[in-house]
Amino acid sequence: MRRPTRWPPRAALSVAGIATIGLVLLFMFGPLAERPAIAEEAVQSASAALDPALNLPAWMDFELIDAVTEESFTIRELIGKPILLESFAVWCSICLRQQKEMALLVEREGDRIVHISLDTDPNEDLAKVREHALAHGFDWRYAVAPIEMTQQLIEAFGLTVVNAPRAPVVLIEPDGSSRLLPNGVKSADRLLEEIGLEPTPEDGE
Repeated sequence: MRRPTRWPPRAALSVAGIATIGLVLLFMFGPLAERPAIAEEAVQSASAALDPALNLPAWMDFELIDAVTEESFTIRELIGKPILLESFAVWCSICLRQQKEMALLVEREGDRIVHISLDTDPNEDLAKVREHALAHGFDWRYAVAPIEMTQQLIEAFGLTVVNAPRAPVVLIEPDGSSRLLPNGVKSADRLLEEIGLEPTPEDGE
């Protein structure tokens, strides 16, 4: 006697079906379809963000390479302290002004705040970013954004986040929530005010 076909539970079938349809649509119509070599990495990064313990956006899970130390890191790994994520380009003089304000903040506040300068210009690479950071003596994390990460940042914050002359800075709170700070160069005091931290007392105070 032929055994009846055993179908998976309806709930499991539904979840699997939705996931399959989503992946098909992503590869057929999404921008990743033009870059099949990196599509799998992007999908894996998006899946990694669905951590039930800390539901963070997928762009926080892309692996980044520190341009100076060559160590890899993700933004998710740094959650727990305020993070200032600056989107910049090496050619941008306004970005340099913003980074000088960040250098003042690093000098005053040390490691109370995490600083990341993320190059979102697709024409620049780690070598250019390394040269830039070393030339100006900036000693925080510098990295180059993967194209898919840049796309997700645009989806989250709009095109302003990649408009380097507007000195875009994203504040990531210790709980993982994030917001784009106002346009323009923001002083060290203004950044500290946006974060909501009291200044570190100077010696003797």
